[in-house]
Amino acid sequence: MKDGFIKVSAGTPDVRVADCEYNAGEIICMAHEMAEKGAMVMVFPELCITGYTCGDLFWQETLLKEAKSQLLRIAAETEDINGLIFVGLPLEYQGKLYNSAAALNRGKIAGFVPKVNIPNYNEFYEGRYFISGKDVDGKITIKREDYCGAYAEKDPEIEIRFFGEEELQDVDARKNTEDGLDFEEDDFLDELDMDDADYIDEDDLEDDPEEYEVPVSPNLIFTCPEFPELKVAAEICEDLWVAAPPSNLHAYRGANMIVNLSASDELAGKDTYRRNLVSSQSARLVCGYIYASAGPGESTQDVVYGGHDLIAENGTILAESRRFENGAVYGIMDIHKLNNERRRMTTCGFASDREREGFREALFYLEKTETKLEQKFDSRPFVPSSETERARRCEEILNIQATGLKKRLDHIHCQNVVIGLSGGLDSTLALLVTVRAFDMLGLSREKITAVTMPCFGTTDRTYSNACELSRCLGAELREVNIREAVSLHFRDIGHDPDKHDVTYENGQARERTQILMDIANQSGGIVIGTGDLSELALGWATYNGDHMSMYGVNSSVPKTLVRHLVKYCADTCEDKKLSGILLDILDTPVSPELLPPEDGVIAQKTEDLVGPYELHDFFLYHMLRWTCPPEKIFRMARVAFEGEYDAETILKWLKIFYRRFFTQQFKRSCLPDGPKVGSVAVSPRGDLRMPSDACGTLWLRQLDRIKI
Repeated sequence: MKDGFIKVSAGTPDVRVADCEYNAGEIICMAHEMAEKGAMVMVFPELCITGYTCGDLFWQETLLKEAKSQLLRIAAETEDINGLIFVGLPLEYQGKLYNSAAALNRGKIAGFVPKVNIPNYNEFYEGRYFISGKDVDGKITIKREDYCGAYAEKDPEIEIRFFGEEELQDVDARKNTEDGLDFEEDDFLDELDMDDADYIDEDDLEDDPEEYEVPVSPNLIFTCPEFPELKVAAEICEDLWVAAPPSNLHAYRGANMIVNLSASDELAGKDTYRRNLVSSQSARLVCGYIYASAGPGESTQDVVYGGHDLIAENGTILAESRRFENGAVYGIMDIHKLNNERRRMTTCGFASDREREGFREALFYLEKTETKLEQKFDSRPFVPSSETERARRCEEILNIQATGLKKRLDHIHCQNVVIGLSGGLDSTLALLVTVRAFDMLGLSREKITAVTMPCFGTTDRTYSNACELSRCLGAELREVNIREAVSLHFRDIGHDPDKHDVTYENGQARERTQILMDIANQSGGIVIGTGDLSELALGWATYNGDHMSMYGVNSSVPKTLVRHLVKYCADTCEDKKLSGILLDILDTPVSPELLPPEDGVIAQKTEDLVGPYELHDFFLYHMLRWTCPPEKIFRMARVAFEGEYDAETILKWLKIFYRRFFTQQFKRSCLPDGPKVGSVAVSPRGDLRMPSDACGTLWLRQLDRIKI
């Protein structure tokens, strides 16, 4: 549960229709397997204790009583499991029958959730047996005689202890230590270890109540004192498929994890709809969603059940089972991330205290553990892993960038632009976007002025690529060698040109920006900015140098994505010469080329100075998109970059990232306009309204506490 991570599972056990004892045994076995793999919320299918396809057997008292007995057996034999377990059964309540989910925890039944929407169309005949639990709001008394008597007769070695409400409160109070509640496995059994006397008096053991009460309502929110951020609610199959699912109200009243016990039969194409339904509901509610469906063990008299289990988080499918096979799937949910996203989204409204009336809290208990991060975090979160999706995303982003520039040019009636072309990735992408915008407007590419400005650090490779690129794209090429101008400037301010410090570097950057601005004035055009999101986050730009332009087309494109956009253009341009130039640019080390080359080769590599961009983009994404704290980002980065970077390297650059991010906000506070293309941006008018004088001490102090 550390950092908000919790492992969950959805499982489809083998069942025999109407054989409750067999089914319970399979559920118990699978629950222990899930627990051994670290799952703490476990979901089984609808009516799994009896089987969903019992038909008119649901009217048989024998089946109903056996289902109750086996439910208590499952509770007893999973008492040692550190988790919340949901199983389905037919439940008789006040003379009516309800299709229900039972939540089990530490040997007890924490609550019953009846199904609200009862399907009675096509192949579904639930209305023949069950009624809607919409208005149910009461308690069910768990009696030793009615519930465990039948099972105890079969296995007299199993004896269940029931705690009354007062005894449970007493146990809770005494076990609530600094480390949280920590129930021993015998707390709910008769055979108690007397070493627990510090927590349970002998007097408590003498009073063994014959019954206790369990809430029954569709409006239950299951909460955990050890993990108060987690709020779990349940709905059953058809409840999800209706226009207004109960989970809508559950989420409105605070639930951030929804479980669904289902028996959805298979039809051609239905799996796609089901997957989209689960994914979209988790996205709409900003929640985790666990969907467990009945499988091949059900009767195939008229339909077939595939056991299609799904785990989703905020629109993303974390795990999906193979259909027509029984088994379990697992996923790790980030509850803190979900809660942070809900706080960020001001339209994600929640019920007031008054509006929460009618919803009830049902407690369950978990031992505090650290969830092992078994999944592989995407080390390049800005870049889709699928080649097909990556190509689609690249085309979309290029169109967003070009459309933004097109609108700006059209609005100011401008037909000329100026762009500084260095032969590097950022200026290459900016030129490609500008060409696309001009094509959209029907303007001649000759009105694009690409300016190359060689100086002390320019290499033949980048110079040649800049010149050839502008010619291939049909832009006008202008060369302005700035060596003499910069040298004169150094003499004017009394700077030694052999002193290769920040003045030496920034003097060149500002001279280039001045030239671009003045050439734009000559033609009545505007200067197109080339700086990318990663550089802006790190403040890796010369203030009033490359930091400034009249429209920055790359301002929300991270460096890791810039490469793929240029590669996409190389792969799709249908011009072998242009493709070759773009591929060579991609193969060129990232550098501002402000220091003299060594033997004609780039001497100044950006990533040697500020760190690997794939690391910084990972840090940036999880800090701004999900507001993760530094310790959590470090923990995830170690998993994401295992085999690429060791812990020391990750921590070193993470500290540099936070230090630069906080100290360089003043540069971001006065950024030129530019289009937002993804979920992360640093525009002071849009996504990042951060004071330039904000102190990063809290974040850096957290990193200083990390011991490797």
